[in-house]
Amino acid sequence: MASSSSSSLPAAWAAAVRAGAVAPALRAAVWACLAMSAMLVAEAAWMGLASLAAAAARRLRGYGYRWEPMAAPPDVEAPAPAPADFPMVLVQIPMYNEKEVYKLSIGAACALTWPPDRIIIQVLDDSTDPFVKELVELECKEWASKKINIKMFLTWPLPGDFAVNYNVCLMTRIQKMSLDYHFKVEQESGSFMHAFFGFNGTAGVWRVSAINQSGGWKDRTTVEDMDLAVRASLKGWEFLYVGDIRVKSELPSTFQAYRHQQHRWTCGAANLFRKMAWEIITNKEVSMWKKHHLLYSFFFVRRAIAPILTFLFYCIVIPLSAMVPEVTIPVWGLVYIPTAITIMNAIRNPGSVHLMPFWILFENVMAMHRMRAALSGLLETARANDWVVTEKVGDQVKDELDVPLLEPLKPTECAERIYIPELLLALYLLICASYDFVLGNHKYYIYIYLQAVAFTVMGFGFVGTRTPCS
Repeated sequence: MASSSSSSLPAAWAAAVRAGAVAPALRAAVWACLAMSAMLVAEAAWMGLASLAAAAARRLRGYGYRWEPMAAPPDVEAPAPAPADFPMVLVQIPMYNEKEVYKLSIGAACALTWPPDRIIIQVLDDSTDPFVKELVELECKEWASKKINIKMFLTWPLPGDFAVNYNVCLMTRIQKMSLDYHFKVEQESGSFMHAFFGFNGTAGVWRVSAINQSGGWKDRTTVEDMDLAVRASLKGWEFLYVGDIRVKSELPSTFQAYRHQQHRWTCGAANLFRKMAWEIITNKEVSMWKKHHLLYSFFFVRRAIAPILTFLFYCIVIPLSAMVPEVTIPVWGLVYIPTAITIMNAIRNPGSVHLMPFWILFENVMAMHRMRAALSGLLETARANDWVVTEKVGDQVKDELDVPLLEPLKPTECAERIYIPELLLALYLLICASYDFVLGNHKYYIYIYLQAVAFTVMGFGFVGTRTPCS
């Protein structure tokens, strides 16, 4: 009897600590996450309705396209517009060691139909490879010999737009789903409701006066394109998103490259929020409606709440609650809200509905990196201005990246493909899921096991493609 009584003391003590300390803290975390979930689903619903309204308005009455064609009138004797009638256009092509795509990019810009004396093409080459830099310079000289006004400069690179390599692997298909939602919903709704959206750094037409009046380009964050857009909006400039114009770009096809890209975008946006919040609040040139949109919707919910909530709730709080029977998560927060968000995303990606389960698991893994990046930007840590450029691989994906997981890897390549943070989270999730399966009563283990598998797969680098050999 004494032995039985003494052996039950640790269990009783652990239960008391769990009920008295762990459960209240976890319960507070659950309700904080539920509040953020409600904010996120409301924002997603609002953007979805606004984007659908924008699409309907454009289809019915040509919303937003206030321009006149510059072609000659039907009368054949009428003169065509003189070159002076065309506005002066500057086309900028940023590059970084892009030996696979530099000819395609420069050639496309030089082939634009525009009076030669009304267009300037700048190749902004930030390459660190002397061989690539020489190739780009030779290409520029070749086009210059054809009387094309093309110049070569050194500057910084900018992000891309419409993906041409989305079908390389499952990871690029998932990226396309997220980008389609970003453009079709976030950009479209912002343009329709507020005449503002975050400039993505490419495929945009700017007035020089708007750039100058807004203070020009600044390198204080890693999202100088978004920075300029916000400052221009605060000066009263309006933005128009034209979604039926497609521009080619390339998605990162390796997991490491995608992690670096997402850190740069997420951290930069959060850091810009920190730097511009007070400036937005005190601005007197725009309405309170636009201030609310910038502060709450554009920055707070999408750039701070979204990355933090996704990882904290779905990868930490829910698995931990499976081991604490005193804490119960309401079904509307556990099932209904994430289901609603998933459906709203699937509606705008009807051709990728079958990939939604993979999208959910992948985005939850990436949320770990996005949350860390968002906190780094908000707190302005030493990594807040880390800039790792996403290099292009061009046509190499056709030959080098076909079936990367079936090819033998060198020991060094295997080591580079192992990501410790993902594997540690996988272990945590496996423990939580196994406890719930054996001893728990929440029945969360099915989802937690699936998420653990996703972290394991990505932790061992079995996602995306391997870096092509040079």
